[in-house]
Order: sequence, then C-alpha cells, then structure tokens
Amino acid sequence: MAIHGKPESRTFRAIALAGPTASGKTACALAIAAQHDAEIISVDSALVYRGMDIGTAKPTAAERAIAPHHLLDIRDPLQAYSAAEFATDATRLIGEINARGKLALLAGGTMLYFKALFGGLDAMPPADTAVRGELDALAATKGWPAMHAMLQEVDPVTAARLAPNDSQRVQRALEVYRISGQPLSAFHTSNASREMPFKSMPLFSLEPVNRAWLHQRIAQRFDAMLAAGFVQEVIALRARGDLNADLPSMRCVGYRQAWELLDEQERTGASFAMNTLRERGIAATRQLAKRQLTWLRSMPQRRVIACDAPDAQQQLLQLVREAL
Repeated sequence: MAIHGKPESRTFRAIALAGPTASGKTACALAIAAQHDAEIISVDSALVYRGMDIGTAKPTAAERAIAPHHLLDIRDPLQAYSAAEFATDATRLIGEINARGKLALLAGGTMLYFKALFGGLDAMPPADTAVRGELDALAATKGWPAMHAMLQEVDPVTAARLAPNDSQRVQRALEVYRISGQPLSAFHTSNASREMPFKSMPLFSLEPVNRAWLHQRIAQRFDAMLAAGFVQEVIALRARGDLNADLPSMRCVGYRQAWELLDEQERTGASFAMNTLRERGIAATRQLAKRQLTWLRSMPQRRVIACDAPDAQQQLLQLVREAL
C-alpha cells in the first residue's frame, strides 16, 4: 500500500505491527520481514537503551541477522528519548529504507510513539523541578492512588489509561496540568489540522481473546529473564554510579522493581528477595499490558489478530499480503 507524504514529497511504503508485551510481536515481525524483504524499526521506549538487554527482551543477534533492526541501542541509560524524537527518527528511517527498495516495518508496544508518528504531538511544557518537588511531597503524604484520584478530577481521559500506582506518568500528567492549565490529553488530541502523512499506514494489532493466555506468557517471559541473569544486569547498571531510580530508563518495567528491591537490600542487609521481585515484576508487566491494550482500543483503524489463536501468525501474514 502506498502511503503518501506531503504534496511535494515521496510515497512511503510502510506498515505497523503493535500489541501488548509478550503478545508475540518479535516472531511475527521477523516472519513479515522474511516474506517481504523488510527492515524493522523498533517502536519501543526501552529497547533504545544500551546495556539493557535481558529485561527488555531485546532481539538477539540471531534475530537481528534475519532482518536489519533500527532504533535499538541508540541511547545511554542516562539519556532521555522522547516520542517527538522517535517520530523524527522513524520518518527519516522510513525514507531511507524505502530508498533501498525495502518495506519499512514499525513494530513494538510503545503506543505513544505510534501516536506521535500517526498523528503528531503538540509541544508539551518542559519538566519543572519545583512543581515535581511539590507533587512528590504531596504524594509522600497522600500516596499515588490519591494523586491518581486528583488527576481523575482534572484529566479523566489520561487517568483512565494510567494505573493508580504509575507514579511517573501520574506525576507528569499532574505537572502538565499545573504548568499549562490544560489536561495532558488535550495535547494528544489537537492535531486535526496538521499534515499527517502516516495517518493511513496499515496498523496490525496482536491482541488476546483470553487475557489469561497473555498473563501466562508474561510470567514465562519474566521467569526466563530471571534465569538469564536479569538481576545481575541491574546490579551492573547500578555499579556505574551515575544512574538513579528516577531516570526514564530505570523506570522501565522490571528494572524499577529490581532497583527498588536492591535499595531495600542495601538498607536492611537482608538477602535479595527473588520471589518478591518475580511477583512485583509480573504484576507491573500485567499493568503495562493492560495500558497498552487500552491505547490500542483508541486506534479504530487497527486490524486485530487474536494473538492467542493457533494460526495467529498465518492470519497476520495473509492480512499483510492483502494490504501490500
């Protein structure tokens, strides 16, 4: 399918594959890439970080050998990477991939990145340390569920897609409201008059019919990460000495829970509670998957494939062939 850019511009050949964590996106993306000579653009806010391989389920060297991958390992964990930067980088990469005569396949689960590419984002106010300090102090006395209730009053749209204990995103949404007087959701929906060359890009979405199937996959994957040395990976990141729990990289699911438990271990001198990490990590990953599915339901243009169907990959490949 031809995706048209600006009037003076190029024709883009690109498709998108989204889905919650552990839904099978990597295997499906590789199958599409093999059939259609595609290069894969990662749509994942955790895979951009170097040295964060196990806890992000980063594609292996063997998987990367099947098809070229982009936007992996492009930032140090000390650095931030925004949705706006992603949209800029992805736009450039789509053009470069097409110039090589190949299909661009955007695959991942960071829905804000997809939204930034499909519809653009308004420039939101920058972080304000004073406002964040006030919110942190308030949260210390009231707790994050109460802060989430405050957000519900001023921005019910954003509150509906955030977990009550998602302190990072609840804080940012409240910060934006305090600084600008506008809800965060307003910045995500006021792009109707803008040029949106990727708005009609085919979007395929892997979504489970049975949520228990996804929960089992999440648990199996977290267990595999633990067995592969995930805790040692986090210990190595802490040993650098320049990272902290408030960085976006260390707030990624799994890393945040491991960091907190390692902090507790240092304070108390107790042995590391691996079972507790497993419970917290799996619970946090389930919450992430729930948020991702909420985002996906707000994208009516998507074509849904039941990822828990035995022939899910075959169904997807057929739909892709039809779209191309």
